[in-house]
Amino acid sequence: MALNAPLVFLDPTDESRPAARTAIDRPASLDGLRIGLLDINKARGNVFLDRVEQLLTGQGLAVARYAKPTFTRPMPPDLRREITAHCDVVIEALAD
Repeated sequence: MALNAPLVFLDPTDESRPAARTAIDRPASLDGLRIGLLDINKARGNVFLDRVEQLLTGQGLAVARYAKPTFTRPMPPDLRREITAHCDVVIEALAD
C-alpha cells in the first residue's frame, strides 16, 4: 500500500451511530522519527512486533518497545503519556 493511499477504518464495536474518525497525515519518511512498538498482549503480537523491530532496526531506525498489561482493558494513562512523550509514530500489534 502506498503511503498516501486512502485509509479505510473498520470499527469492531457494535455502535448504532459510529463516531467520526479522521486519520492524521502519515510521515513521508520514518528517518529521524522515534518509533514505538505497542504490544497489546494478545497471543503472538510479540512475534509480529519482533519481526517489525528487526526490519526497522535493520534500516537504522530507532525503536522503543511498549506493552499493555492486558488486552482486556484500555491502556493505562501512565503508559499512554509515556508513549506520547517519547514517540513520534506507533505501530500496534493486534494479532491472535
